[in-house]
Amino acid sequence: MKFFVLIITILTSFNAFCQSNNMRVDPPNWWLMSNLDTIQIMLYAENISSLDISISKKSPTYISNIVRTENPNYLWVTLDLRTCTKPTKLEFQLAKNSNIVHSFTFPIYQEIDFENQNGFDQSDVIYLITPDRFSDGDKSNNSFPNSKDVVDRNNPLARHGGDLNGILEHLDYIKDIGFTAIWLNPIIENNNSKYSYHGYAATDFYKIDARFGTNEEYKEFVEICHKKGLKVIMDMIHNHCSNEHFWMSDLPSKDWVNKWDKYTQTNHRKATLQDIHASKIDKKTYLDGWFVPTMPDLNQRNQLLSTYLIQNAIWWSLYLKLDGIRMDTYSYPEKNYMKEWVESMNNFVPHVSIVGEEWSTNPAHIAYWQKNKFNADGFSSDLEYLMDFPTNQLLAEALVEKEDWNKGLVRIYESIANDFIYPAPQNLLIFLDNHDMTRGYTTIEEDVELLKLAMIFCMTTRGVPQVYYGTEILMTSPKQRDDGRIRSDYPGGWEGDKINAFSGEGLSDKQIDFRDFLTRLLNARKKEKILHYGKLTHFVPMDGVYVYFRHNTAGEKIMVIINKNRMPYNLDLERFIEFLNKGEIRGVDIISNEKVIASNQLKLDPVRGYIIKLQDK
Repeated sequence: MKFFVLIITILTSFNAFCQSNNMRVDPPNWWLMSNLDTIQIMLYAENISSLDISISKKSPTYISNIVRTENPNYLWVTLDLRTCTKPTKLEFQLAKNSNIVHSFTFPIYQEIDFENQNGFDQSDVIYLITPDRFSDGDKSNNSFPNSKDVVDRNNPLARHGGDLNGILEHLDYIKDIGFTAIWLNPIIENNNSKYSYHGYAATDFYKIDARFGTNEEYKEFVEICHKKGLKVIMDMIHNHCSNEHFWMSDLPSKDWVNKWDKYTQTNHRKATLQDIHASKIDKKTYLDGWFVPTMPDLNQRNQLLSTYLIQNAIWWSLYLKLDGIRMDTYSYPEKNYMKEWVESMNNFVPHVSIVGEEWSTNPAHIAYWQKNKFNADGFSSDLEYLMDFPTNQLLAEALVEKEDWNKGLVRIYESIANDFIYPAPQNLLIFLDNHDMTRGYTTIEEDVELLKLAMIFCMTTRGVPQVYYGTEILMTSPKQRDDGRIRSDYPGGWEGDKINAFSGEGLSDKQIDFRDFLTRLLNARKKEKILHYGKLTHFVPMDGVYVYFRHNTAGEKIMVIINKNRMPYNLDLERFIEFLNKGEIRGVDIISNEKVIASNQLKLDPVRGYIIKLQDK
């Protein structure tokens, strides 16, 4: 993308900044970039368009174009920076009738060195955290004079006080369990009157919510994570913002958000995007309808807005040295915009892995968005990673229900068998639950042994595993979706908690046993590259037993056995002769470190999973 723009937002009135010389600049800086051509600066203040803007003679004059729109409070300035080859500070001047009324400095820093940073991939296991509910590490930031939503731990939908410092205090806990990457639900400013803790209704795209910390603290957080060998994935939302975002009281242009004669909510019918028979109104309602009344639907067809959002994602990637981005509601914005966004990210910050949330249980809808997918409508995308909602939907159900011809473990088998539709099935995020759905432990009827099977599957099948915080200590939720309780407080994260899951104080034997199991599983997985990148071959489940192999051209093989039966089961090994020489097993279970030696049949313990690293005789 040769025409690249950088938007700077000034959020005070013309009169105010003339008097106080205070100005807010979004973003506050940029960096030298070898493939950067032009930058577009957006200024916002009362009647700002009536001012002349220039760059001081002390700085090179890069201004190539000035644009004014129907709203006099906005002014766009295009800079051509192709000749900017070293760090500099641009001195901007705003004048009225040749009289300078204000000036501001915009620094361009040295190009970022990302060393050998390569984003996340199949070797990682991602720990998903809802920051407000994990740990309150700094009580002083729980409230500020302008905070609209107050802390009330008795209210599941209110702020509870978790913050970056709270997560920082427990990074060793996360790492020791075996996680290699952290995905935080959005922590950008959500200063809304209520229900603001979740982070998906932005009031400021360039600022961390003060209740979580500061931009600088977020940067330090990422640096410390990297030193500990943990990657960081930032959650972003380009489909909508909050109705309390400053834009909504003074829209930059009439088409900044998608408007209707009366409030219209999206129909959430993702199929309309690929449906060759879909009506125009159904497609429009899906794309342009609002997510909820408090989340205005942004119109990415507006080039100024699309540029703003693209630059925002690149700015955070550079500022934080991010490893990954998870894009919320991926298919809800205009699809050509999403294509442009991904292409821009791949061009300017190729080290950042991007995963899109397309919440559909239809694998065709997921595959449509993946890189190298050739679609009938001609649309193609450069998006590498997507979330495997089709398998997620079936996993708990397959473990709980009684085995039958088309029920039970065969559901998982058939979901994986659909991988032919994906250009890169290994780039799917595999998970039991997340922040938007009933806790996995609850969906499998609080059966710890079944939860172990679910975790074994997620850690050994193709894809990138993701685990929601609290799974390791068997956190539950109501069976019907209840967001506030799904995202409940992690015990021990608050002063006075009777149970401290971080230290183990107050946990039941069952909770400790499962966390120990998950720790063994994740740390064993780290050592086995074949579980990250090996080819997958699976066998149709029979009698409540699902068997598959991860293998490579070097002859390395791992045999995974998931036995759902409540009684011991004798597994006939001759069926797997293409991987087992003469139907014989000789290896080590990497979870228990037990030797496994068998010929013809292997006796399986009830409701147990095995990950057997096969060895030559």
